[in-house]
This record gives sequence, C-alpha cells and structure tokens, in this order.
Amino acid sequence: MFTPNEISTSASTLFSAYASLAASMMLVRSMANELIPPQLRSYLFSAFSYFFTPLSSTLTLVIDEHCSMVRNQVYDAAEVYLRTKISPNTDCLHVSKTQRQKHLDFAIEKGEEITDTFENLQLIWRFVCTEPKNQYSSERRCYELVFNKKFKDKVFDSYLPYVLLRAKAILEEQKEVKLYNRDCPYGDEDGSGGGMWGSINLEHPSTFDTLAMDPELKKFIIDDLDRFVRRKEFYRKVGKAWKRGYLLYGPPGTGKSSLIAAMANYLKFDIYDLELTSIFSNSDLRRVLLSTNNRSILVIEDIDCSVEIQDRQNQGDEYQVQTRSKLTLSGLLNFIDGLWSSCGDERIIVFTTNHKDRLDPALLRPGRMDVHINMSYCTSRGFKILASNYLGLHHRSSHHLYGEIEGLIDSTEVTPAEVAEELMKSDDANVAFAGLVNFLKRKKAATEEVKEEAGSDKNEDQEAKRLKTDGNVKKIRIVRNIRSRGVRGRTRGR
Repeated sequence: MFTPNEISTSASTLFSAYASLAASMMLVRSMANELIPPQLRSYLFSAFSYFFTPLSSTLTLVIDEHCSMVRNQVYDAAEVYLRTKISPNTDCLHVSKTQRQKHLDFAIEKGEEITDTFENLQLIWRFVCTEPKNQYSSERRCYELVFNKKFKDKVFDSYLPYVLLRAKAILEEQKEVKLYNRDCPYGDEDGSGGGMWGSINLEHPSTFDTLAMDPELKKFIIDDLDRFVRRKEFYRKVGKAWKRGYLLYGPPGTGKSSLIAAMANYLKFDIYDLELTSIFSNSDLRRVLLSTNNRSILVIEDIDCSVEIQDRQNQGDEYQVQTRSKLTLSGLLNFIDGLWSSCGDERIIVFTTNHKDRLDPALLRPGRMDVHINMSYCTSRGFKILASNYLGLHHRSSHHLYGEIEGLIDSTEVTPAEVAEELMKSDDANVAFAGLVNFLKRKKAATEEVKEEAGSDKNEDQEAKRLKTDGNVKKIRIVRNIRSRGVRGRTRGR
C-alpha cells in the first residue's frame, strides 16, 4: 500500500513529466512549422498515414483505356495530368514525338508508379499493361489509382473532377491550332472528322497585336469574342445554339484572312475551311459539317461567288429537276440557323465577300451573320501598326517621312496588303519609306485620273440624255402639228 505522501509525490512527478513532454512537443511543433514548408509537412503527414494504414483499408480504382469500344475520357485525362507529375525518382519513361509535333511527349512506362498529393491526401497511380491472351485479343492498358477507403468520397467528388479540369487546361495551353480542309493530303492524327477532313498545323502568325486595323474595331472584335466564349449558360437559358456568325466584307487585300487567323490564334480554335464548290447536295453539306468539332471556326470564303446557290423563290418544274442533287440556299440556311445548327457547341461561322450587296438578304440577318465587319482600306492608324511590325518605327518622330505617308494614306484608297508589300522591299527605313511615298503618290494620281474620267463620262451621259430628251420633245411637237392639221383638213372636207 502506498501512503498518501507517496501517492501525492508520484502524481506530482507524473504531472511534471507530462507537462515537460507537452512543452517539448509544442516546441518541436513550433519549430517544425517554422522550419518545414507547408508542402513538405503535408507530404510527410500523407506518407506517415499511408505507411501506417493497413492494406485492407485501401481502395483501387481501375481506369481502362477504352469503355464500350470508345476512348475513356478519364484515362486520357489521367495520361495528360500525370505528365506533369513525373518526378526525378521515376526509373522508366516512354518518349514520343511525331513529325508534326513541336515538343516531346513523356509518359510513364508499364509498372511505374507516381505519387500525387491532393488536400493532404496521398494517392498512388500505377500504369498497368496486360499481355493479350491470344492472337485475336489486344493488349489491355489501364491506370490504377490507389488510396485510403475513407477518402473515397473526396476522390470521387473532388479529386477526379480536378484531374479532368486540370488535363483540359493543360491541353488548352499546349494546343496547336489546326487548319482543316477536305482536300488536305494529311489525315487527322486523333481520328476525328471521320476521315472527311485532313489537317495541318496552322502556322499563320497573325495576332490581334500585329493586325493592321483601327484599335476601336479591334477592341470591339476581341470583346465580342470574349463575351461569346463565356456565355454558355446564357445561350442555354435563352434557348439559342451556342454559335456566332461573322461577315467580313471589303476589297481584296484588306486583311480578311489575317483576321480569321488572328481569331483562331486568340481563341485556340481550329479552322475548318469549307469550299462550297465541293458540296453537291444538302445532305452532303450536313454530313460534312456534322464531322467538325466543337470550339472551331467554320470559314466559307467568297460566299457570293464560290457557288451558284439556287434561289429559294424559284418554284418551277425545271428548277426542281435541275437542283435535285445540288446545294440550295435553304439547305445552307437550315444548317446555319435551323434545327441542325444545334448539333455542336461553341462554334463560330465566318463568311467573307468582296461584294456585300450581292448576298441574299436572308443570309445577312442576325442569327446567321450576327456581326458585319467592314474591312476597309488602310488608315493612318493601321499604317502605324505596319510600320512598327516591319521596320520597328512606332511614332511620327521616328522618321521625317512618317507624317507625309499618313496624309497620303488617309487621302488614298490603298489596302494594308499594298502598304505591307512596299515596306517589305527593304530593311532600310529610308529606302522603304521613300518607295512607299512614291507608290502612294502614283496611286493617288491614278485614282484622281479615274475619277476625272468617270466625271467626264457622267457629264457626257447627262448631255446625251438631255439632247435625247430635247429631240423627243421636238418630235412630239411635229407629230402634234401634223395631227392637228389633219383634223382641220378633215373638218373642212366635211
């Protein structure tokens, strides 16, 4: 039996030891918080929890490459995501690069593991390949995701959606914009388009920064594009297909193609270049357009002269026979703004023409061509961008001919392509500017001469009309006199 004094002494000693241990733990914890970065603390905690967790409490998710003969989106997302999680401790990597790719692709080889951490949760990814059982089967590839069972809800509700979103963002950052055409000799590497489209990487360097366009118009287009891509729920709410139509019209050489390339590079949208001359029927048009992907720009250039689209108002039997297997305006409109227009999201349709007045009014209304952009002749503000791009001259004070060129451009109908061609003739600003001044003066003189000839022809036409009118008046008077004399003669005879 212990005496009360012994019990009191033991309790006091135990309490002192506990207080000393608690103080030491608090000191260690404080030092750890100050000396060990939060990411490392999280990793150590996850590793400690993982190695001291019984194996029976782990859950393994198997993510196959295909599901029902279709690519598994979770597998593809994991493949992209895990490229960013490869550590120096990885022993074996798979490296690949196609001829048209700009960068190397890295992926873990079979049997390798990658450890990932998400909100203090440690997860292990394994890449597994199973050899085919016989000559008629193929290799099975999958990812295995291993984690503690008690975090199942967090993995399903938070981690896997995070992997999908992160993979999508990575692909958008690395995406190479492609130019699709039905006559392109190269097929799609990813198998999209059903073999109806071939593609190459869009190497066009045009951007909104280098585009020779008035800043106000440029800002309007950028704001309109930004508004379009962020309004998915708005389009759904109002019951409209998530698409936008643009009409670019103006003389040749005013930068319509460059603007389309700038739009594609800005949005990272692929371009589908559709030539209507290769379409022979409405069903052919539907089949071709349904094979295009979302987040793309469909371009139909020179819509006024690319194909003789049949008039919807013509209802004759001869018309019915002749157009039975041809593309009609109704068929085109139905895909642009009819029921078929909802077969795809986040799409932009761009029409170009040199003559807006030749287009059928049905094509021009909102919902088909929502934004009409006049690609006009070069202005002094557009010249400022060209001078900066080609010669590195940014201000009027950069060269003594700068101001004279601005005045000539504002008073002459000259396209940005013509100005750029003159600036490209020499790297010497003095030579290039002198050549541009001479070109603009010749262009202005030729324009004024044409206007004078047109004015002279107009005056001659007006004079001819006047003489013709005077002659008709004289003839009318003569006829009236003859008729009046005949009437008087018949009266006298009576």
